[in-house]
Amino acid sequence: MYRLIYYFITLIAKLHAKFLSINDNHGLDLTDKQLHFLIIGIFGFCMLLVIQPIFKWLSKHHAELLITFLYVFTIVVVISFAIEIGQAWSGTGDMDIYDIASGILGFFVFFGIYLIGYIIYTSIKGALRKSS
Repeated sequence: MYRLIYYFITLIAKLHAKFLSINDNHGLDLTDKQLHFLIIGIFGFCMLLVIQPIFKWLSKHHAELLITFLYVFTIVVVISFAIEIGQAWSGTGDMDIYDIASGILGFFVFFGIYLIGYIIYTSIKGALRKSS
């Protein structure tokens, strides 16, 4: 988990440096806020165009649990990073990538436990329907 998070942080840092370099080398004179507006805005919109059809397809195939998992996982990641950034900014703790990884792993474990119970429940429910 740590390697994956570290990989994404490194990738984002490299992309950020690349966009700043493009801005500087081509005389665009965009501020950091303007670059964030354009790049995050375009990136988010492109993600919307890709993810919306996937979620639509999943909802037609009764994959509500997967949709819910993806949504909650996204929120867990954002909150985990926000907590660590907040700790570093306020001085109430150290910003530690292992804390983020541990929090996300905790979510996976509890979701796994829930998923096992859900599978057992739906299996029993399906078997009872067949026997009726």
